[in-house]
Amino acid sequence: MITKTVQSVNEAVAGVVDNMTLMLGGFGLCGIPENAISALVQRKVKGLTCISNNAGVDDFGLGLLLQNKQIKKMISSYVGENDEFERQMLQGELDVELIPQGTLAERCRAAQAGFPAIYTPAGFGTEVAEGKETREFDGKMYVLEHAFKADFAFVKAWKGDTAGNLIFKGTARNFNPVMCGAAKITVAEVEELVPAGELDPNQIHIPGIFVQRIFQGEKYEKRIEQRTVRVN
Repeated sequence: MITKTVQSVNEAVAGVVDNMTLMLGGFGLCGIPENAISALVQRKVKGLTCISNNAGVDDFGLGLLLQNKQIKKMISSYVGENDEFERQMLQGELDVELIPQGTLAERCRAAQAGFPAIYTPAGFGTEVAEGKETREFDGKMYVLEHAFKADFAFVKAWKGDTAGNLIFKGTARNFNPVMCGAAKITVAEVEELVPAGELDPNQIHIPGIFVQRIFQGEKYEKRIEQRTVRVN
């Protein structure tokens, strides 16, 4: 039986070097690869291009890489919760590409499926479409968007097996599945790692063919990005 298991997070991020392009799953702070991000901080790799729905918060998630100025470009949909991100962008220290959320997901999915590009109506007639090819289909205009090209994809799942099969839980099933197999190397960290054959095949969200490395993470904080409570 093929095993994709690596013994540590440091082994999982081996091969990441300066100026690479990385995909990182998660939505807000939900389902982010916390252990992998911490390992990247410790490796002190620089000049990274990060593709992620958001940029974390100031002291957690991708915000940790931003604090160390390890990211040179962010490709994201929502970046409103990170003051350091805002400061670097306004000071010209960080290159930023904002993409409609659905387009971000589909450019990941296109890379996963091996398609070079997609046509989407999102953004037509706005700044998003400037300099891009457009085309009419059935009387509606579409914008050509290219699939992402990434060196590594880091995702986080609830449960996985040694063959790389993954099950996501709740809202963590967001950008993680579409990033699996969308880069040259996909690294999955899971809360629970079980032997191959223990997962119900009908419950598997991503088959192991899309994953090259898998490890069991530790010490998940699972922070809430914005806690809203009712006033008594």
